[in-house]
Amino acid sequence: MKITDVSYTGSYHATQAFPAERGPEFVFMGRSNVGKSSLINRLVGRRNIARTSNAPGKTRTANFYAVNNEFFFVDVPGYGFAHVSKTERGRWGSVIKDYLANRQSLRGVVHLLDIRHTPSTEDRETALTLRELQKPVCMVFNKVDKIKRGEVDTRIADHLRVLSVDERTAVVAFSADKGLGKSSLWAWIQDLLLL
Repeated sequence: MKITDVSYTGSYHATQAFPAERGPEFVFMGRSNVGKSSLINRLVGRRNIARTSNAPGKTRTANFYAVNNEFFFVDVPGYGFAHVSKTERGRWGSVIKDYLANRQSLRGVVHLLDIRHTPSTEDRETALTLRELQKPVCMVFNKVDKIKRGEVDTRIADHLRVLSVDERTAVVAFSADKGLGKSSLWAWIQDLLLL
């Protein structure tokens, strides 16, 4: 995919405030500090289009980015961050579920996990929700550069068993730092754009 233009189009606290649907959307979900913003930056070849932070829980809004003026990437708040109030976590859980269930322009979900860690309760719950909603999902195992190359396939297989994913789920081993898996993830996105 040749990226000619990427622009931040806005941040929103509630689905009612989300922008009008103007093209296919891909949402990026995962635990706080799993690397969603870094992955988006790597995909579009821009260093700081999506803001990154070493402190987890910084994304508190749904952030929309227009790509080539044709489709959108949506970065939503990460789950599992202890320093966000229970009320705030519950509110964002409701916003995201509403978005996943009702947004007509939602074309696919990129679910990020850290390959180094056993999937958390929140990871498993998210995978189950996505399976029930029957949305196209690409499960991206990030930070593969942090483990031995020979361990990647085994860890992914172990994690997939824990997550109980079905055969429709695409799987990509990824490194936001090194760019590994970038072409595979773009191929999945481009296939969905053709639908």
